[in-house]
Amino acid sequence: MNRSRAFTALGAAMVGGALVLALSGCAGSAAPAADAAGGDAPPAVPASNPAAPGEVLGQGTVLQVDGEEPMFCLGAVMESYPPQCSGPEIVGWDWTAVDGSESASGVTWGTYAVQGTWDGTKFTVTQPPIMLALYDPMKVVDPFTDPANAGSLTEAELADLQEKVNNDEFVEALASWPENGYLFVQVIYDDGSVQDYFDAVHGEDVVQVRSALRDLES
Repeated sequence: MNRSRAFTALGAAMVGGALVLALSGCAGSAAPAADAAGGDAPPAVPASNPAAPGEVLGQGTVLQVDGEEPMFCLGAVMESYPPQCSGPEIVGWDWTAVDGSESASGVTWGTYAVQGTWDGTKFTVTQPPIMLALYDPMKVVDPFTDPANAGSLTEAELADLQEKVNNDEFVEALASWPENGYLFVQVIYDDGSVQDYFDAVHGEDVVQVRSALRDLES
């Protein structure tokens, strides 16, 4: 969850699905229509990129174009040389303090596991980064990928839902993919409000929101 010239910032479990680059933006001012279940009140709109209350860990590509601030790309990375991607600014990044970077055509990049804080706009480094090639994360088993806990949506329903989610005006997804009868959606960070929003719009146990930035134990 390794490096090559065509870097990808997604873990090995994120296979297939339509990828959507996430860019920081402003929360919509208008509320969405009432939920599909016919509720009287529309669902609460989440912040476009909720902040994390404590330190988090992210795995992705750090990329810097000469003359610009470095970015922490947590979503899709285009297969080019040098690679191309988008992401929030990463504060406190020092290329001289890390190994495993490459430079070409005015671009420097590398793939790393990075610990820090997320304020909803910028990621600030708090611990020395680790090259992804050397990083051995603890395996986390997602109960919603267990065949014994499969969702009820068909392939056609999942495809239709994926199109709606990828075009949602209030949530910017890094990636989405159908698996085990559910639609999984990855965002930079969810404080619970994004999951609540999708539950209200599409029903519970339909969309499974996952954060690219993982909360660390206190």
